Amino acid sequence: MSEKKTTPEYQSFKEFYLQQVIPYKKAFPTHIRLDGKINESSQRISAYFWYLGQKWKIDFDTHIDRLKTAFDEFEKSETPFIIRPTKNNKNKCLIIRDQPLRNKKFYVYQVGK
Repeated sequence: MSEKKTTPEYQSFKEFYLQQVIPYKKAFPTHIRLDGKINESSQRISAYFWYLGQKWKIDFDTHIDRLKTAFDEFEKSETPFIIRPTKNNKNKCLIIRDQPLRNKKFYVYQVGK
């Protein structure tokens, strides 16, 4: 019987980046996304983290360079994200401050409501 793999949960975005993204990028320096693919949408969850008292999920199709941008924004502010409604207004997502809404390549959504 195979062991079910649980999705990691971090207390902050910084913790997620330092403990999951940096080691992944070192192991797979040519990958541009967390799932190693070039395209295709993925609703699989890479990890959970907490931000402003809310739990968020990061999808595997998020681009690593966008995660680095978000991490760098923490150097400037403890609130580098803008919370926005999703297109269908059924959930909330995080947008990196001063980044475009179109072609964002940063797929982070609120868990629960």
